Amino acid sequence: MTVALIDFLTSKLGPAGPVLAIGSVGLLLIALMLPFFLVKKKDPFDRINTLTQQKTVKQANTPLVNLRQTKKGPNLDKFASFLEPQNLEEFSKRKLNLLRAGYSSREAVRIFHFIQFAMTIGGIILGALYVMLFSTDTEMQMQALKAAGPAGIGYYLPIYWVNRRVGQRKQELENGFPDSLDLMLVCIEAGQSLDQSISRVGIELSHSYPHLSDEYIIVANEMRAGKDKPTVLKDFSERADVPDIKSFVTVLIQSASFGTSIGDSLRVYAGEMRDKRIMRVEEKANKLPTKMTLCTMMFTVPPLLVLLVGPSVYQIMLILG
Repeated sequence: MTVALIDFLTSKLGPAGPVLAIGSVGLLLIALMLPFFLVKKKDPFDRINTLTQQKTVKQANTPLVNLRQTKKGPNLDKFASFLEPQNLEEFSKRKLNLLRAGYSSREAVRIFHFIQFAMTIGGIILGALYVMLFSTDTEMQMQALKAAGPAGIGYYLPIYWVNRRVGQRKQELENGFPDSLDLMLVCIEAGQSLDQSISRVGIELSHSYPHLSDEYIIVANEMRAGKDKPTVLKDFSERADVPDIKSFVTVLIQSASFGTSIGDSLRVYAGEMRDKRIMRVEEKANKLPTKMTLCTMMFTVPPLLVLLVGPSVYQIMLILG
């Protein structure tokens, strides 16, 4: 039985077939055993917190109200030490990138690394199965590349998805920002404060620009909670990562520092943003003829040459023939 299995693997995978099979089985066993080794130990303070909450509920004789966001997705608290970067700088960088992509959950970093890890392990398994069952190459390097290819795709696919989401979100924020400034200017000139104006703009933009609406609502809630306004505005510009929003935040902070009218500053800045948006549209329109030149050369010139030169070439061939 063993000799037959070795002959089968050698015929399918080449001389290194048994080694590849043993390595694939080893990787599979490691993937299955990782959850048991990476389980996070239960925190002793969790028991104290649970007893305190139960005592509070009994004293108040009312159900405990959960004011935080409800958890969605798998519970990955046990694997926090493995799925979250231990370096604070790297963790902050990853969290900021996910915030810019629109994933503001407390467990966003953990879920991202879990998806990346799961897709990498799945890619390794798929690559090993493909090499064992369908590959006809006998070279060790080609087999290793075919086995590692799906794993590399599974590792970089979540990164590509997040970066793509960041680009789409920044584009939406940039497109909707001039309209939000016009709405904010109307609210301020109507007598509302800056906090009320930002909250109102966030509500009004919920259908046309949902990501920009979410950012304004976050800013309004943080201001309403008592957080320092310059800090809230700087966090807003850091999350958005749009140059226009950064300039707008600078204008608001300077207006508050020097005591100038926010309405006057906002009126001037809103006019500049409208002009800038028109300039961006004109720039794209001016680039269009240059981009269409190659298409014109490829799809227009060859048919014209065939129609104009083809009859003459045919007659010359008849005369020479």
